[in-house]
Parts: sequence; structure tokens; C-alpha cells
Amino acid sequence: MVIEYIRYRVPPERVGGFEAAYERAAEILRTAPQCVDYELSRCQDDPACYVLRIRWTSTDDHLREFRGGPLFPKFLAEIRPYVEDIEEMRHYSGTAVVGSGGAAPSVPPSLYEWAGGSDAFEKLCDAFYRLVRADELLAPMFARMDPEHPRYVALWLAEVFGGPTAYTEGRGGYRHMLGKHLGRAISEAQRRRWVNLMMDAADEVGLPDDPEFRAAFASYLEWGTRLALQNSQPDADPVREAPVPRWGWGVAPPYQG
Repeated sequence: MVIEYIRYRVPPERVGGFEAAYERAAEILRTAPQCVDYELSRCQDDPACYVLRIRWTSTDDHLREFRGGPLFPKFLAEIRPYVEDIEEMRHYSGTAVVGSGGAAPSVPPSLYEWAGGSDAFEKLCDAFYRLVRADELLAPMFARMDPEHPRYVALWLAEVFGGPTAYTEGRGGYRHMLGKHLGRAISEAQRRRWVNLMMDAADEVGLPDDPEFRAAFASYLEWGTRLALQNSQPDADPVREAPVPRWGWGVAPPYQG
């Protein structure tokens, strides 16, 4: 991911219109698959100064996919009157210097950490695909499976649940995973068996069985397999560019007494 910072200096008589324009433009950013999140801040010490932060899936996704796509003309139409007020517009990459201060609220561990890290997901996928190979419904789908496939799925799940972005960096992220499902015509029976065997594998390898973790884990399996089923149908027209989903605890964070 990359962070774009745009620094504005807006004359006082234009401030009201500027913020209203970005409220409208934000509606477009919310629908852009290349946009992760955004924030517009106003300087307390110099109220004419604004900084817009937009986190994009990549620089190329921003410059080629978003700016070259159908949403950009609508976005530009909203903020065009304020382009002349831009003082800086650049892309930045994060560094290793990151953390929380003493005033930060307590943050629960990620699902990745709670599960036991990369080793836990590798054991999970090894057990899962052993069950798949012995299953009469799913085995034919994976008859020509790459021997490294369990490891690749472990990388995907680790990233989804809050771990390293190794699948995005090494395997091509969402687009690559989508390509594995296109045209496969997955059935509802196969989808359900996939979920059931994954839950069986989670029991076998000793993934945490507290209600909070299992609820979050199962919710992703349901969401992910239903999306894969839809995308695999012959008439599907799925979104081609999107970040790897990052799954959290939802409404039930872990109990830490």
C-alpha cells in the first residue's frame, strides 16, 4: 500500500465550499476498490492549511486504475475548483518506525496473533488439504493441485487475519486469488463441504476454540467461500482489483480477564 498526501492552502472565503466538496468527493472514494481509507485534516495553528491523506492499494492502482477509470472524472469534478490551492501532492511509503503511545487505547491482538501466527495457519492448511484429498466431493477439484498450494493458502489466510502481507507481495494479492476461482463453477454443496472441512481441520490442529475467535474465523470462511462461489460462475463479472481483505474481531473481541 501507499499513502498519498495532498496539502492545501485554502483562502478563508473558500473553506466552507472546500469541505463540502470533499464530503461529496468522499462518496466516490468510498466506492473505489483502489482506495483503502482517507482522512481530511485541518491545521489548528494555521486554519487555511489542510492535509488530505488517502491510502491506496498501490501507486499504480491510484495513477492507472483509479485515474484511468470511470470514477475519477466524477471525483475531479467535485474538487476541481480547489486544485489551484494544492501546495504539495506526493506518494509516501511507510517505514519501520511505527507504534502506539501511552495514551493509545488497549488494542486486542489480531486474529493472526491469537491463532498462533504463520505456523498455525500452515498446520491448518496441511491438515485441511489432507482431508480434502480424501473427500469424494472436493478431491476431484484439487486432483491437479500444486504441491505448494497448502502453503499459498496459509499465506492468504495469515494476511487476511492480520498477519504479514506475504501473499500480496509474493503471489499477486486479490487478483491472483480471484483468478484461481474464475470459471470453476463451484457448487453450493462444494462450498459447504469446504467450510466444514476447514472447521474440522481447525479442531484437529488445535486452533483457539474460544467463541470469539471461532465466530470471527467462521464469519470469514462464510464470506470468502460465498464470494468465491459467486465469482466462479460462468456468467460472473467480479471486481478485478481489490486489496486482500483484512478480517477483525467484529462485535466480539477476545475476552482478556
